[in-house]
Amino acid sequence: MKQMIDQYRRRFLGIAAGTAAVGLGAIDLARAETVAQRPSPSNASFGPIKQIDAGVLNVGYAEAGPSNGPVAILLHGWPYDIHAFVDVAPILAKTGYRVIIPYLRGYGTTHFLSSETPRNGEPAAMAADIIALMDKLDIKKAVVAGFDWGARTADIIAALWPDRCRALVSVSGYLISSQAAGGAPLPPSAELQWWYQFYFATDRGRAGYEKYTHDFAKLIWKLASPQWKFDDATFNRSAAALDNGDHVAITIHNYRWRLGLAQGEAKYEELEKKLAAAPQIAVPTITMEGDANGAPHPEPSAYAKKFSGRYEFRLITGGIGHNLPQEAPQAFAKAVIDVGEGA
Repeated sequence: MKQMIDQYRRRFLGIAAGTAAVGLGAIDLARAETVAQRPSPSNASFGPIKQIDAGVLNVGYAEAGPSNGPVAILLHGWPYDIHAFVDVAPILAKTGYRVIIPYLRGYGTTHFLSSETPRNGEPAAMAADIIALMDKLDIKKAVVAGFDWGARTADIIAALWPDRCRALVSVSGYLISSQAAGGAPLPPSAELQWWYQFYFATDRGRAGYEKYTHDFAKLIWKLASPQWKFDDATFNRSAAALDNGDHVAITIHNYRWRLGLAQGEAKYEELEKKLAAAPQIAVPTITMEGDANGAPHPEPSAYAKKFSGRYEFRLITGGIGHNLPQEAPQAFAKAVIDVGEGA
């Protein structure tokens, strides 16, 4: 495995000369700046999407790499989909990783097994979905990596199920929160960034998102990644996943739950209580940020102490926005490889 990783570094990971590197050791707030080699818009696609019943869902997921390799589970955010990792997956697969990229609940070909199951978007439910998927695929441990909703889900898995998480890569760092924390007012400039959350709190917002789902998503993409010049084909490839019949309900519930305007399910109450205590994460971790992230995100110094194990922060420069794995796939893949080495 080490030999494959060394070959990977030589062949795929070009780090610009003059950039600083921080070793994965004790907490270090120094910024490891990597100049991303922004790829041309990729027309790549995954092979046939697999389906499996896991927990309350029939989960659609892409898979790459050898079936007996160490596992990396890559988790997308809102309003994106599995194609955020379409250029990351082959890099990891070439190093020997078995890569699993599931559609989250409310996206793509993932659907609920029962019409009676609440269309619940609370964070604990999404993390429990991934644990159920790991159980069904007989995956004991994995490097879990993601951005946006996917980063929050990965953080929760690392915090509450550390025995299942070999290591963590989290874009924008520690994103675990609670309804109590979500109810605390922010300075006006910060509240402005969350305009869509307040929009979704209204009936008009739900109706608007349902009517203009694709237009809304494209606006979010542009605001969150102002320097990413994605083309229509790239957007449309991912926007198709938003046509899932549960997508609007999951999205609206997620943002209303954060504000305390919607209830969760009783079976997740104990998990949410643990998360409300803002638990530390002890598994080896790399957090990342793009230097042009236009979405709300915390400063690295605000969350560094939440990671009590081996930890490193990396700032990816070159105009990289919120969708870091799709905008800088080599940098994201390198983080997965580096954090998993020796874990």
